[in-house]
Amino acid sequence: MPELSQDIERGRPLLPFGVAEVTGPSMVPTLHHGDRLVVQYGARIRPGDVVVLRHPFQQDLLVVKRAAERREGGWWVLGDNAYAGGDSTDYGTVPEDLVLAKVRFRYRPLPPQRSPLALVRWAWSAARPVLSDRSASRRLRAR
Repeated sequence: MPELSQDIERGRPLLPFGVAEVTGPSMVPTLHHGDRLVVQYGARIRPGDVVVLRHPFQQDLLVVKRAAERREGGWWVLGDNAYAGGDSTDYGTVPEDLVLAKVRFRYRPLPPQRSPLALVRWAWSAARPVLSDRSASRRLRAR
């Protein structure tokens, strides 16, 4: 569940891109607690994309999930960590207007420990694009 750094309350965001921070384990292994995300507002959403959306029952809460499939009434969204919960299996289909942005890129902040080995590990895995996972529909059928 990220906190967006850009004000989107007034309808359309000022810029097409924004930054979010991930809290919680629901998207492990794709995203981890503390990851930073670059998101694109107004992007076309396809099944398998990772998206930022407003929680259907707590609309002041923003969450990051994978758009599994489009259904009547909106999107069926799932977390990549099936054991964490907090997705459409709990709250049903998410209306289209609650899906705010598509996640394009993930980066990890610099670790507090700065040993040479830690810096090499960080540099190797710090920044990556967040790609669509077309197997989301297979996982949906398995649930």
